[in-house]
Amino acid sequence: MQVRSQVNQYANSFVTDDGGNLAVPGLSYGPYSVTVEGKGFAAASKTIEIRSALPVDSSIKLEVAAVDATIEVNDKQTLIDPNRPSSIMQIGSKEIDKRVASLPGRSIQDLVNTQPGWLYEGNAVLHPRGSEYQTQFVVDGVPLTDNRSPSFGPEIEADDIDSVSIYTAGFPAEYGRKMGGVVELNTKHYDDSALHGQVIAAGGSYDTAQGYTRVQNTWNKNTLGASASGSMTSHYLNPVVPQNYTNAGTTGDFAVKYDRDFTAKDRLTMSVRHELARYEIPNELVQQNGGPIQPGDVYPGGQLQTGDNFETMGTVNYQHIFSPDVLGTLSGFVRNNQNDLYSNQNSYPIIFDLNNYFNEGYFKGTLSWHYKNQEWKAGVESDNTFLHEKWNYVITDPNQYDDGTPLVFGFAQHRPDLEQSAFVEDLIRLGKWTVSAGLRWDHYQLVVNQNNFSPRVSVGRYFPSLKLVGHFSYDRIFQTPSFENILAASSPLINAIDPAVLRLPVKPSTGTYYEGGFTEAFSDKLKLDVNFFRRDERNFADDDEIESTTVSYPIAFDKAILYGAETKISLVNTGKLSGYVSYSYIVGNAWFPVTGGLFVGDDVTNALTQLTGHFPDSQDQRNTLRSRFQYQALPRLWLSSGVSYGSGLPFDFDGDPSQVLAEYGQTVLNRLNFSRGRILPTLAISASMGIDLYKTDRIQTRFQVDGDNLNNRLNVIDFGGLFSGNAIGPGRSFIARLNTSF
Repeated sequence: MQVRSQVNQYANSFVTDDGGNLAVPGLSYGPYSVTVEGKGFAAASKTIEIRSALPVDSSIKLEVAAVDATIEVNDKQTLIDPNRPSSIMQIGSKEIDKRVASLPGRSIQDLVNTQPGWLYEGNAVLHPRGSEYQTQFVVDGVPLTDNRSPSFGPEIEADDIDSVSIYTAGFPAEYGRKMGGVVELNTKHYDDSALHGQVIAAGGSYDTAQGYTRVQNTWNKNTLGASASGSMTSHYLNPVVPQNYTNAGTTGDFAVKYDRDFTAKDRLTMSVRHELARYEIPNELVQQNGGPIQPGDVYPGGQLQTGDNFETMGTVNYQHIFSPDVLGTLSGFVRNNQNDLYSNQNSYPIIFDLNNYFNEGYFKGTLSWHYKNQEWKAGVESDNTFLHEKWNYVITDPNQYDDGTPLVFGFAQHRPDLEQSAFVEDLIRLGKWTVSAGLRWDHYQLVVNQNNFSPRVSVGRYFPSLKLVGHFSYDRIFQTPSFENILAASSPLINAIDPAVLRLPVKPSTGTYYEGGFTEAFSDKLKLDVNFFRRDERNFADDDEIESTTVSYPIAFDKAILYGAETKISLVNTGKLSGYVSYSYIVGNAWFPVTGGLFVGDDVTNALTQLTGHFPDSQDQRNTLRSRFQYQALPRLWLSSGVSYGSGLPFDFDGDPSQVLAEYGQTVLNRLNFSRGRILPTLAISASMGIDLYKTDRIQTRFQVDGDNLNNRLNVIDFGGLFSGNAIGPGRSFIARLNTSF
């Protein structure tokens, strides 16, 4: 049996049991073309639509084949979804398997970053449509709302993922708290009783080596799967200078998942995952080599700062089908996340050590039911996170700090972050119209105690003669602030570190998102997505850093307005050639005054006196272009090439070009436009080649070679000056992968 959906970029083959039955879980909403073949029977095809969490039962009858019969099957009915009321970007299993290989710690982030509207800041921090730290990942229905970039939390490897669905508007009321963008990840699951597995080995530039293995077996009503991965590299984070000093990193991941179908109506799923990352913090020139910058300064060189993060998480999900029209689920997880930073004695101008961790317990209950032309869903959730922050420093050069700053200081505090929510939503189909309407209530209690109602509406209209779906969405949002170091940013204990300190409570962001656009199919081979959006936010979330360290904490500005347009052209069903090209345009501005966060020294005066005016959002990159096309040169050989272009982010630097030349060198200075206050455009050309070395019905072995930034441009992603936020992209690099699945 083959199940395909062009709109969801999904294609998979399955084998039924002896009774001809098959269950395929974890499919995204949309239309699917199902083709069934059996020896001695004529093939049969059918289109099935999935519109809710309720299972869809469908039967396909095979007829005895004629002596001479021909059948032609295509996916033209699934190129667009006529009942989708909002825009959703999809990444399917084929694109995941044949993606350009990533450096360790960022394979999922690199996949998401290929989509229009998403941008990287340093160290693979994703920013959807200009939002800062407001991305949540939903893994098999479990929401993770903390920062999942390589320097904060270990990632789930893309090799573990079967499909990705990405929202930047038209959010279901089910999702809240982090609303810049929602990334749904569905992990791999084989649906027949055979033993399945996968083994991947990779290696290449920057001393990179990676390994991944997965195995799954099904017997009776039980399914047990396990996966493990590990990697090492000398380019883990984005370095702050082209020399890539002190940037080694290693990662590890181990996961076990168990499913049991107690009855045809009851399923239990349990999983445990443990992830870790250990890495070095990249040095700047003076931290690595020492030497004076200003008269009287003496930088000793030889700094070594190391970081690590560990995460252990256990999840459980129980599903019961009350009737063909009613489904109930109970799910929850517990996890521990730890983040550490250590500095050697040569660290300059500050020796900083940090030991932060949190314990989290999450519960969610939902009820889905179908009634005539409506799909209802309602639920409640509770998320209790117990934050623990502990850090200390020793200043090695008092001349770099304000008079009165203590040379030695320590901070330790803990507090619970308590959040609850409830929601109800309905998907209504009215002929060629589709309406999604929902209402969400959130309660947040940490530094402040607030609650909020968020209505959301999306409307879609299908025009069959044009093969076009138009849509419009309205989302009210309530976004909780990032909790990384939020206790330090709001504690009166911080008053001791400087004679001038200003602390303002960081409140949740509120606002309104608007989006309008359309999806159109041309000749069943080309799909065009166009979206226009605007975001109005109050208490706009941003972040700042503890001086001369890599430790960030949340701040907020009075408001922000972000608007722009996105388009993506996807080429499918053309035989040998497939691919896409996407373009994004965004303008983002934030307005003074500051309304939340910690401000020390001279920043206090600026915060109290800068009460009007606006400035470009840190992700105000006006033009972004990405493309990738694949050509099937031979039945077992394919070639692909892609381009990534960005017109450059804004930067704010107190010094002048001569200071940049002295501290960072000519190559970095050449990439900065001081008259415009912007980094010069980035450009990276990639290419891949893949060959199926061995292929049968049960076993497939593929060898793939990827080259990235083949033009070898020095791409400066961020620039902020000494000890503050520089990020240099990788140079020309190559990675080879050997992938065997069975």
